[in-house]
Amino acid sequence: MFRLIAKLLLAVAAVAPLAGHAQADNTIKLGYAKCAHCTPLALTPEHATGIKLEAIGFNTGNDVLTALLSKSIDVAQVTYLHYATALDKGFDLVAISGQVNGGSQILVGNDLPLAENDWDGLKKLIAKYKAEGKPFRVAASRGNAQDIHMRGAFAKHGIDVNKDVQFINIPNPSDHVQALRRGEVELICSVDPFATQIRQVKAAKFFAFPYDQAAGKLTNLILTRPDVIAAKPKAVEETVRSIVKVNDLIGKDKPLFVATIQKITGLDQAIAAGAVDNLYPDYQMHRASAVAIGAMMRDLKYINSDVSAKIEKNMDYQFLEKVTGKPKTELGY
Repeated sequence: MFRLIAKLLLAVAAVAPLAGHAQADNTIKLGYAKCAHCTPLALTPEHATGIKLEAIGFNTGNDVLTALLSKSIDVAQVTYLHYATALDKGFDLVAISGQVNGGSQILVGNDLPLAENDWDGLKKLIAKYKAEGKPFRVAASRGNAQDIHMRGAFAKHGIDVNKDVQFINIPNPSDHVQALRRGEVELICSVDPFATQIRQVKAAKFFAFPYDQAAGKLTNLILTRPDVIAAKPKAVEETVRSIVKVNDLIGKDKPLFVATIQKITGLDQAIAAGAVDNLYPDYQMHRASAVAIGAMMRDLKYINSDVSAKIEKNMDYQFLEKVTGKPKTELGY
């Protein structure tokens, strides 16, 4: 995925100066990917006050990031990983809010003799495969949050993804279920709602939530560009206010969260409800964890440079502070 992001960013760099367009100061175009985490952003226009807020759904986070960099949209929901990758490529993007975290699950084949969270058992099983000359195949969509979560959790439990197992890249998470059904992998780290769907159709069984690592549960982040902040700071503030309102709303109203996922993705209610159990509305921006994610990505050679200083410099808490009335020290700083 990171090679794809890099190609997209290079393409954007070539056209961005030509793609700028004037907009009214009270108009914001907000892009989001159509994942379970992200769908509540479709509710933001009806909760925005004094601005014209348009929420636009994209197929992937890469598409959203490209739209932001090419100035087709003003504000973007992407992931902490996209943020680090864009900074690594030299783009000046500013984080202005969190959104929803979680959504990762590690699943294993139904026939494997593993109980939930039995990491010692997993290590023994991987060693057994190695002794028998068989690869223990683990899969994820390379470079997404679930890939990072899995690699971090493996390292935490003493499993070297590069030496102990064979990594299989399955770019589209919707293909994870068939890979498990065909017996092409022993373990997979997938994203909700696909992870919940895999469990509900019994294509695999739950093993663990991979949150015991540097990235924790962090996934989604809201970004904009410095020129947007300079041109219409009040509209950016009202956009953040709307995101915080929606977060508070879905945090209290689970049926609304479920119905929103159903409406945007077309998934049935049982899958949407299962996915919501693994999602955590959180508008805070977690600075130290974001730096840790950047360091992990560099260690994994997903980015080339140390972006720690850029991550800290480009996290702008002013809008969250105004909207919530809290100091940044209570907002993840």
